[in-house]
Amino acid sequence: MQRTSRLKRELHLLTTEPPPGIMFWQNKNRMDDLRAQILGGANTPYDKGVFNLEVVVPERYPFEPPKIRFLTPIYHPNIDSAGRICLDVLRLPPKGAWRPSLNISTLLTSIQLLMSEPNPDDPLMADISSEYKYNKEVFIRNAKQWTEKYASQQNRASKTPDEEVTQCEASTPKESAISQKRKGNDMSRKGKKSCLDS
Repeated sequence: MQRTSRLKRELHLLTTEPPPGIMFWQNKNRMDDLRAQILGGANTPYDKGVFNLEVVVPERYPFEPPKIRFLTPIYHPNIDSAGRICLDVLRLPPKGAWRPSLNISTLLTSIQLLMSEPNPDDPLMADISSEYKYNKEVFIRNAKQWTEKYASQQNRASKTPDEEVTQCEASTPKESAISQKRKGNDMSRKGKKSCLDS
């Protein structure tokens, strides 16, 4: 009951007054399965990129944080190949900073900020983190290439929003294949910190 009324308020607020650069909607009219889009920030390697996210709201919300992951591949030290995000507000204490007073809008804004300001000291992708710390030019080049390849608005320009949502829903196996590609070839990810151990 509390979850439903709270989600209705949050959905109304997110659709009437969304944070800048963030879009949000229900997936198949289900309140526990939501979708969001975050626009890459100006002066970042993600500029002009459109990144889709999945937001799954648990039964115990707001006492438990939503599960949020990127559906669009992104080259980032705090986001792994499955789209999982290493961010303290997405985890319960004692390891995390989630509080029932936080909301989905705050979480999406925090993720948008993390995209602009990665935290290489708490990485999910150790090699991307060390690239970010010690060879920033290469990191920026790689992140821009990934943004162009996977999140470019030009690649999406030919699709209507409905086609895009349908494709996003229908492409779960495709996303898994992309995730597998991230792990293989020249982008092998060996070291992962225990950020997901919550």
